[in-house]
Amino acid sequence: MTHLTPPGAARTPRQQQLFDELLAHFLGEGFRDFTVDGAAARLHCSKATIYALAGSREELVRTVVVEFFKRVSRGTEEALRGPGDAEQRLLAYLAAMAEQLRPASPRFLRDVAGSPVASGVYERNTRIASTKLAALVAEGVARGEFRPVPTGFIAEVISSAMERIQQRTGMGGIEGPGAYRELGLLIVGGIRAG
Repeated sequence: MTHLTPPGAARTPRQQQLFDELLAHFLGEGFRDFTVDGAAARLHCSKATIYALAGSREELVRTVVVEFFKRVSRGTEEALRGPGDAEQRLLAYLAAMAEQLRPASPRFLRDVAGSPVASGVYERNTRIASTKLAALVAEGVARGEFRPVPTGFIAEVISSAMERIQQRTGMGGIEGPGAYRELGLLIVGGIRAG
């Protein structure tokens, strides 16, 4: 009998392989129509093996989406800690964000926006990212790189724009990496000192 892997517990190599295959499938094809039966057939394993990854379909969706956004976060952290002034790091962070999100198909992002479980994960990660960017803006203000601006407002603007980018709504025909680059240039251009 296959047992549910407790949260935080290490997966077996086979479980990690299946989980990575599910993540790749979700990123490429979305998950709105995902079923455990379909996953078991596609991955050539039993439903019990799938349920060992998470106790229900919704929990599995949440776990996969959380893992994706953890990977996005890890891939963007270096830009925040990297060399350069606040402007360079802000632009590098948003460029890294665009690059990390590149594997996510439009269908995956639509499914994230349409799923209460997944959209909650995205919204939480967006708030965390906008808080980090607001701290970077505050650092730039303190060093005189940026003009004095209300960082809470800047964080809200960034958060709102990132949500719209994810939902692909009202972006004037620009998507993904280009949208993040333009957001960075817009923010930096609006707050640059002098």
